[in-house]
Amino acid sequence: MIQAIFIAQQHKQALSELESVQCAAGQGIWGDRNFGKNKWPGQNLTLIEAEAIAQFNQTFQQTISWDAPRRNLITQGIRLNDLVGKKFKIGEVELLGIELCEPCSLLGKLLENNTISRHQVIDAFKLSGGLRADILTDGFIAKGDKLTLI
Repeated sequence: MIQAIFIAQQHKQALSELESVQCAAGQGIWGDRNFGKNKWPGQNLTLIEAEAIAQFNQTFQQTISWDAPRRNLITQGIRLNDLVGKKFKIGEVELLGIELCEPCSLLGKLLENNTISRHQVIDAFKLSGGLRADILTDGFIAKGDKLTLI
């Protein structure tokens, strides 16, 4: 299930939480910083498990919010790593899981503090940093929508 939806209009800008988003096939989420960018497959949309964020917070005694990893969709109850190479649907939108969304140095920089280093952040989100997906059909995705395999 989709627990939260986030976009940022500009690179490095704070994310805004929305109730729903409009998606365009091959383009991304309308209004998002990556809309229309197609430098590589999987740039249309990113997802991360709420469980991965909770595990990070528990393991490192942190309190990062769902928007902190800078992913578009926060899911719950589905193992995203299993969706690489698979088609799935959220709301009206069909997607294709492209690759794992491995943590980058920007994420490490944003989440490091006096109790956790940049490298610890990156290591913590390896294999749990989420999924990059291509949008295959136009449509809307809303909070509460279920994710189903096609």
